[in-house]
Amino acid sequence: MLEIALYQPDIAPNAATILRMCACFGLACRIIEPAGFVMSDSQFRRAGMDYLDKATLVRDPSWAAYRQATAGRRSVLLTTRSTLPVWEFAFRPDDLILMGRESVGVPEAVHGEVEARVTIPMREGMRSLNVALACAIATGEALRQLGAVAIP
Repeated sequence: MLEIALYQPDIAPNAATILRMCACFGLACRIIEPAGFVMSDSQFRRAGMDYLDKATLVRDPSWAAYRQATAGRRSVLLTTRSTLPVWEFAFRPDDLILMGRESVGVPEAVHGEVEARVTIPMREGMRSLNVALACAIATGEALRQLGAVAIP
């Protein structure tokens, strides 16, 4: 089943917002440690509201542990360094939509290991979208392609 993966997220409210979205759509969310906040952080709890208890959260202690746990599945990195628009990419039901850190994205080594890289095209001169917003756009497109509005 489609999952979201957050690579070392560093802004608690964004991670909680993504977890809230995952709870609403029945998707699991993986956090690849280390995160830049504590899960009990008040900003994290406030942004996630009462949805966090309904979310399926998997914590991978490292990038290597994530790759081992998800072997055989595609990690699809959402990045400004791709030229392939997210809506031209063919998602599969077992894909992992990988989001980088809000501050710096993912390291070069991660870029080299992922199976696919996609982007959300923007106007020239714009750097990037908020990670939670970008994740929602990519997730919505993947669910649309897979014929799922919401997963029970």
